Amino acid sequence: MPRLKKTDPVERILLRHNKITEEAFQEIKANHLHNGKYLGKTLIDHGYVHAQVLLATLSEELNIPILGSEDFLKEELPVPDLNISETFLKEKVIFPLRLEDEALTIVVFDPFDYYTIENLRISQDQEIKIALAPEQVILEAIEAYYGGGSSVMGRMVGKVQDEDLHSLDSDDENTEQIRDMASEAPVIKLVNHIISEAIEKRASDIHLEPFADDLILRYRIDGMLHAFEAPPKKLNSAITTRIKIMAKLDISERRLPQDGRIKLKILGKEIDMRVSTLPTLYGESVVMRILDRSNLRVDLEHLGFPKKQLEQLQVLINKPYGKLLVTGPTGSGKTTTLYAALDKINTPEKKIITIEDPVEYQMRGINQIHVKPQIGLTFASGLRSIVRQDPDVIMVGEIRDPETAEISIQAALTGHLVFSTVHTNDAAGAITRLLDMGIENFLISSALLGVLAQRLVRVICEECKVPATLNPGLLKEMGSWTQQGIQTYHGTGCKHCSFTGYRGRAGIYELLVVDDAIRALILEKANAQTIRNAARRGGMHCLRDDGWKKVLRGITTVEEILRVTVGDSK
Repeated sequence: MPRLKKTDPVERILLRHNKITEEAFQEIKANHLHNGKYLGKTLIDHGYVHAQVLLATLSEELNIPILGSEDFLKEELPVPDLNISETFLKEKVIFPLRLEDEALTIVVFDPFDYYTIENLRISQDQEIKIALAPEQVILEAIEAYYGGGSSVMGRMVGKVQDEDLHSLDSDDENTEQIRDMASEAPVIKLVNHIISEAIEKRASDIHLEPFADDLILRYRIDGMLHAFEAPPKKLNSAITTRIKIMAKLDISERRLPQDGRIKLKILGKEIDMRVSTLPTLYGESVVMRILDRSNLRVDLEHLGFPKKQLEQLQVLINKPYGKLLVTGPTGSGKTTTLYAALDKINTPEKKIITIEDPVEYQMRGINQIHVKPQIGLTFASGLRSIVRQDPDVIMVGEIRDPETAEISIQAALTGHLVFSTVHTNDAAGAITRLLDMGIENFLISSALLGVLAQRLVRVICEECKVPATLNPGLLKEMGSWTQQGIQTYHGTGCKHCSFTGYRGRAGIYELLVVDDAIRALILEKANAQTIRNAARRGGMHCLRDDGWKKVLRGITTVEEILRVTVGDSK
């Protein structure tokens, strides 16, 4: 439960002005009434202080004017046209009032939300002036001026001239004309809005997909795709061209796939985006992978490993040589785990080199190589060169072919610690995959330290989390885990989690440590199931075991574990 900090400015100001007693704050703490957000809202919601008293006191202390509903409604306000979403304004309870003399005046309910105010100053490149108003007045103003029966997307599209849209209604689109349109303010703002909305909603990918009659916009949030309001189909070429310009791609080439990268700063965050375009029957499909450095967790202790598995993994990554594999489907967090492992052992005494496709995050003190097959820099050729650079630790982004597998195994046998990923369903399957690639069994048994399989599961939203009752079918799936008199939970859906019931993701893990028993099975070329059974007898917990533990701890749901481990053995 969040604790009320003695240093909270609202507490200090109200006590100094004798608007509330010390006993009232002790009562708030004792009854756990404060949710860790803005203290002023807690005081108002629980009747400790009237909204006008709070605002008047803060206005006097901070020398900030107070506005009422009449200040918003007495005349048509010259509300500035900013690239800020209605969702963001409502969430932060902020109303941009006017833009005059290089200064943006915003009306706020919480004048101590310094992080948001500073982000606005940076993103808008304007001096920020502040006024106060009651929460409900600000929310009504946002609805009146930014809602108005029309969405943000609808208003932005409306600013694109009709004649521009009609001129694009042609099979033979003119590249220069589209370039000009893509360079105009309305289209630029539209693309910026699509990107900023995705970042606000914590999306990992943006999908823009043209079909016969419409354009579909989807964001991948917590691993699942969600559809959102999209621009009209006729703007597809202009939007795609704008994205290509940002990614430094060839805007005249619409017949071949292209890949690029965008670096930008949004709301104070440094964002890298990988851009991929693909020609389809009805136009170019665009996917943008959002790489938000501020969200990268490179700390093994915070990735959700069970204590025993974390201890085993830390032993493996501190070995002087050998090979560690991380396996799982695309989007299961393999690269993040490897980055966290590298960060753990990244010291001045060790030289670390990685070869990746692409380099997703730059890490200080680590030499990172981006493969470029078009010029002959593949995983295999790059790995050969890396070995000659006298590294202590090597990370290979992915083992895709027998040649890369062979070189990485040889590197592990000649005194290097090698990390890599491979696509298999479970840990035991990675061993048989190497055998299928033609790697000799005695080489695998000598070089392989362990295999980590993982998945990402959605975390139940804490704001709408309630106890759940499992139906008999789900109880049966949990098997022996249901004998503990379990209590499970789920999210009912709320604004905080976009009514999905989930917010954020956590990992579930399966760590197979290659001991003498497993080495003997590798030498016998045993199948994956035999290796798996032996590992479980030796104490390995499979993916579902770790999943059920997280269900019992109220982190995720039974349905989520079944979704990400479909096809896996229990």
